[in-house]
Amino acid sequence: MHKIHALAVALVLSAALAAPAMAHEQRKVGAYEMTVGWTDEPPYVGYKNGVQLFLNDAAGKPVNDLGDTLKVEVRAGSQTMGPLPLNPGYDPEAHLGVPGEYLAPVIPTRPGNYAFHFTGKIRNQTVDETFTTSEKTFDPVADPAAIEFPAKDPAVGELAMRIERLGPRIDAAQAAAAHLRTLAFAGIVLGAAGLLLGLSSRRRGNR
Repeated sequence: MHKIHALAVALVLSAALAAPAMAHEQRKVGAYEMTVGWTDEPPYVGYKNGVQLFLNDAAGKPVNDLGDTLKVEVRAGSQTMGPLPLNPGYDPEAHLGVPGEYLAPVIPTRPGNYAFHFTGKIRNQTVDETFTTSEKTFDPVADPAAIEFPAKDPAVGELAMRIERLGPRIDAAQAAAAHLRTLAFAGIVLGAAGLLLGLSSRRRGNR
């Protein structure tokens, strides 16, 4: 009885370790099943993350021979990145990763909703599918301030926006400095010209 119990616990643990991460969207696409989400959840602005795809066939068997036939675009608002290659996350020789796993690294720089658009082929099947963050699928990108400790530093995106806002002031200051340099140079030239005229007048007077 104890052996049966131990075997059952071992099977449950094995299944848990082999299962795809939670907070992913699972969808049947033709003869295949795509499970899509972030590599690390929840995702935070400024931290390395990525698109994570688990791919199985109709029988639930992992697809490990995808090759480079499928790409993914990452979309945030009107901005698009990619298409990006999907790199195998499973190494059968070293037994690392999860069978059927594919990854595309991304560092999100703004909070909000993102979409992953997959195009290309899975073996001979054409794919054109979009997976979008939501409360029912996988998490939107969040501001890391909520988990920062002991000090809350401004996010990379916030710093970028501050710099953008300072841009016109910096341009104006540079223009003013250039104008002052021009005036200073003109003053030096006029002063030198006046000095030369004065010296010339003295020489004529001495004659």
